[in-house]
Amino acid sequence: MEKTKIMDDTEIRISGIEALSKALGPATALRFLTLLHREPTDYVEISRRLYEGQTIDEIFDRAKKQWRG
Repeated sequence: MEKTKIMDDTEIRISGIEALSKALGPATALRFLTLLHREPTDYVEISRRLYEGQTIDEIFDRAKKQWRG
C-alpha cells in the first residue's frame, strides 16, 4: 500500500496559491490574498455558509475521505 506524502506548510501555501491563481487568475488571486491581510475575517460566518444545509454526518464523512493521516 502506497503512503500519501503529508504536505508541509510551504507546500500547502504553494498549492493554495496555485489553485487560487488557476481559479481566479493571477491578479484577482493577489487581490484576494491582500484582502485577507487587510480586513478582519469572520471565520464563524464563513464556516456557517460553507456547511449550510449539511448534516454533521455528511461533513464528517467528507472529512474522513479527505484525511491522509
